[in-house]
Amino acid sequence: MDDQDARQLLARRLRSLREQGLPGRKLTQPELAEALGADKPVSVPLISSWESQTKPRIPPWARLEQYAALFAAPRSFRSSPPRPLRPADMTEQERQAAADLGEELRHLRNDAQRATMPGATSAPLSSVEESLNAGPWRFADGKTITVVCARWPQDMLAMMPYSEPADPDYIEALKYAELDALIELHGHLRAANPANQVNLRITAELKPDDYTSHLVALGGVDWNAATTDVLTELELPVRQEADWKTPGGQYFEVEEENGKTVRHHAVLDTTSGRAAAGQAGRSANQKGILRQDVALFARAVSPFNRKRTVSICNGMYGRGTYGAVRALTDANFRDRNADYLRSRFHGSEAYCVLTRVRIVNGVTLTPDWTTEGDDILFEWSR
Repeated sequence: MDDQDARQLLARRLRSLREQGLPGRKLTQPELAEALGADKPVSVPLISSWESQTKPRIPPWARLEQYAALFAAPRSFRSSPPRPLRPADMTEQERQAAADLGEELRHLRNDAQRATMPGATSAPLSSVEESLNAGPWRFADGKTITVVCARWPQDMLAMMPYSEPADPDYIEALKYAELDALIELHGHLRAANPANQVNLRITAELKPDDYTSHLVALGGVDWNAATTDVLTELELPVRQEADWKTPGGQYFEVEEENGKTVRHHAVLDTTSGRAAAGQAGRSANQKGILRQDVALFARAVSPFNRKRTVSICNGMYGRGTYGAVRALTDANFRDRNADYLRSRFHGSEAYCVLTRVRIVNGVTLTPDWTTEGDDILFEWSR
């Protein structure tokens, strides 16, 4: 193997972290294995295989996140046994150091993975490939991903052209209630996970195997029963109320650390008197133009299969759901937002972000979670 092979570069970097990453201390492989083995044991031969200069193995990304947390915060080794600190327990300086080291290891790992592909060259991954490989929507190869939306209510579906199966021009995709978000997310998932099966479902079509795959629920609790089920299972400190018959009965309610509950409403401009897009089917009595929606992005270990994840993207309106998806798919914002999630929630079993989604001149703008105190309304992790 060429000593400049990308797999060797990663192996050498991991060995240098173990031997030189702590000021005044050189870790042994057994010590590092113990530090990394809190949730799932790590053997000394496995550590050795990651550092091998002849036939190195590529560690899973989750293990490299642990490396970043350990060596960014040397006080991790003050405990017995040593354990990586959670982001919530890190100082701001330590979180930034973990994010920077994680970024370096991610680049090395991406290059190493590419070197294993048939016909691979020594050329590094392009910036687009790096981005797709690193975000929250990248899953391990071979793992099925299921995206579930609500079905349009039958009375609304009946008003759409080409929605009747007997029609020669029938369009099956019209049954999905969150088409903007679904099209955006499906394209990104296929690009980021070319070796994975991506299934699209409506709630009534869900099969047992869908629940135990990587499950993504699009849309709110009023129509998407899967969103309701997942929120119930996760017990997040966020509740969505979708009472479309009562003025002001649509909001997200969060429980803050001080025990106080706060409600976050969408912002509608009622001065023009025109109906807001998407409101006709939910509340014929509400009028206005949607100016700001509120949306939730949540990610957790799946309560149905602990080796998979569940994700939620839902807004009070369809614009919010679309904005929650775009936060991690928009090429201009996905990397910075993904880095923010890594810096804040690395190692968390569950986390969520409640975000503002702006609509300007009819266009849904992508939230920027790195603008402090602006787009993020609430965040939490377990």
